[in-house]
Amino acid sequence: MKYLVRFLILVIIVFLGYLSFLYFASYSEGVRAGRLVKFSHKGMLFKTWEGEISQGVSDAQVFTFSVEDKEQQVIEDLTNLQGKFVKLHYFERFSTLFWLGDTKYFITKVEEDTTTYQYTR
Repeated sequence: MKYLVRFLILVIIVFLGYLSFLYFASYSEGVRAGRLVKFSHKGMLFKTWEGEISQGVSDAQVFTFSVEDKEQQVIEDLTNLQGKFVKLHYFERFSTLFWLGDTKYFITKVEEDTTTYQYTR
């Protein structure tokens, strides 16, 4: 019985360490630019903020992202910039965490992109 309790405690510590790693470790960070085509608050049990920007003329160049609930300024900015060109500062996690969002990419800052884009064929 004593060994079983120790084993269960070890399993719990390893699991919590793994979750902490997934939450706090950043795989990459950067900036993406494009037209904000979708931003919504969705989900059944866990409501998450999800969006996407179009980075080109075809639907194949779409960047999907999530926003954590604590990023109130980012949520407000994205809501107000719907349909406009934006620059999104993001970080990428190693894996998705279902209660935070559908993607590994989390937005930390939004800027309106006033650069004029011209798509050529």
